[in-house]
Amino acid sequence: MLPNVPGREVAGRIDEVGDEVDPGLIGRRVVSHLGATGGGYAELAVAEASAVHPVPDLLTDEIAVASIGTGRTAAGVLMLTPIGSDDVVVVTAATGGLGALLVREARRQGAWVLALAGGASKVEAARRLGPDAVVDSRSDDVLSAVDAALDGRTPTRVYDGVGGELAAGLHRLLSPTGVLTNYTGLDPDAFGGGAEVRSLLAPDWAERFGGVAALEAEALARAADGSRVPLVGAAYPLAEAATAHRDLEGRRTVGKVVLDARRPR
Repeated sequence: MLPNVPGREVAGRIDEVGDEVDPGLIGRRVVSHLGATGGGYAELAVAEASAVHPVPDLLTDEIAVASIGTGRTAAGVLMLTPIGSDDVVVVTAATGGLGALLVREARRQGAWVLALAGGASKVEAARRLGPDAVVDSRSDDVLSAVDAALDGRTPTRVYDGVGGELAAGLHRLLSPTGVLTNYTGLDPDAFGGGAEVRSLLAPDWAERFGGVAALEAEALARAADGSRVPLVGAAYPLAEAATAHRDLEGRRTVGKVVLDARRPR
């Protein structure tokens, strides 16, 4: 609905507080997810006091913004479907903000990891994340390429941010006790029988893990201790938001994209 100011994740210093909010918070460095109302592309954003988190001293605003949104989703995904050292993990859209976090976490846990990314430049970016193998998801026969990369291994975990025929094909490759975890909103029943399918975006997904605020706090803590740091691929001046969107639509970005109101055009 128009008019609309997009942007759901913001970081900065508190400029003003409401009547029932501690005035001692003014000047504090904080981060917040604004929810469905948005407003993050404005020079000044308004957030509920209950949705504001202090930014740990070790984190930049860019990492804090990535953690409060993408990081909280990764926290939910990994609580829903944990990774062990004996897992064989496949991650689609591996160079996106969420995919990169999942590849890094799988490696940290000692799992064998296959990353899927689309196009030569993203394949190279995926390699830098440290997986055991990378497949170009734009290959003519991507499932055959996946099978070759697995080299006899059977996937036990698929983390899918793509859906469609690729997700269905990867689901068929899973071990009988494996799990495909989808975070695009697909109905698990759409996959039919076989290995289990879990969807993060069920109506009560956040409540399963203590609520949104708990997931946000978990994500910020993991970023601060270095165990789960989001990949921020680019920071654009706020005045160049349109360029950022064109680059996203053109698949020219890697990791999380942020806008910085402090940077000149």
